[in-house]
Amino acid sequence: MPTKPEFVKFLSKGTYGSVDLVKYIRSDDSSPLYAAVKTTDCENLYYLQREALILSKLKGCRSIVQCYNNYGLEEDLDDNGWRIFKMVMEYAPEGSLATFINSNKDSKLPETMIKDFTRMLLRGLVSVHNLGYVHCDLKPENLLIFPCGQSYELKISDFGSSTEVGEVADTWESNPPFVGSPIYMSPESVYNGVAEKALDLWSVGCIVLEMYAGEPWREVEFNDLASVLLSGEAPEIPESVPSDARDFIETCFARNPESRGSALGLLLHRFLSEDDMYGLRRLFTAFDG
Repeated sequence: MPTKPEFVKFLSKGTYGSVDLVKYIRSDDSSPLYAAVKTTDCENLYYLQREALILSKLKGCRSIVQCYNNYGLEEDLDDNGWRIFKMVMEYAPEGSLATFINSNKDSKLPETMIKDFTRMLLRGLVSVHNLGYVHCDLKPENLLIFPCGQSYELKISDFGSSTEVGEVADTWESNPPFVGSPIYMSPESVYNGVAEKALDLWSVGCIVLEMYAGEPWREVEFNDLASVLLSGEAPEIPESVPSDARDFIETCFARNPESRGSALGLLLHRFLSEDDMYGLRRLFTAFDG
């Protein structure tokens, strides 16, 4: 890792820490390295350690944000002399998917880009689920956009709430909404403390819907959301959403979690598969081999 870190600007603040853009000056005077540095205190150190562990297991996965320093944490002192801990990650110049959507005309994305981003999201999710984890907080703010030639890449970030499949997340609260971000959480998040892979698939549906038509549940008051989910409702899908995309989103919103299938199975949905059979063959070969 290059030396001489220099603070550039604040990027975001989450439940377990904040993220800053930091410039590292290289000792050989070559171009500086810009990195996103997540910082937390002793109280929340466990969550940053767990996130670093999960990310280390996902090292090299193209659709997952990568870390520097061999996925180790740096220890430092804040301005008041308190111990803090830092994780140094690759920086996404285009920001989060939420920022990217809002920067586009009418806060909507072209259909080709929506399909590409959905494939990248699901490919990353396949890797996460194959490791036996549930992300538990998929939302546009936790999906990072990187420039890639004339296009863009999407990568999953923020694994602070991630939980092993079948475990009760220690981030669940005593009152609903229990886990994740309310407008992206599944019905079972409201009444069931066990983290299952299908929870993430509901969130995928919400994210795809948002790329087409804006945030889900815009017609529902925040305090009513838990009871609406318990009643069996799903976010409204506008008629403007194409039929294949609508069917894909409805699959993600299946009331029975098992009916949502899997991240790998969703990559075969006609909404995505007709345009990317070569990529799907490579993916299945990788996981069969």
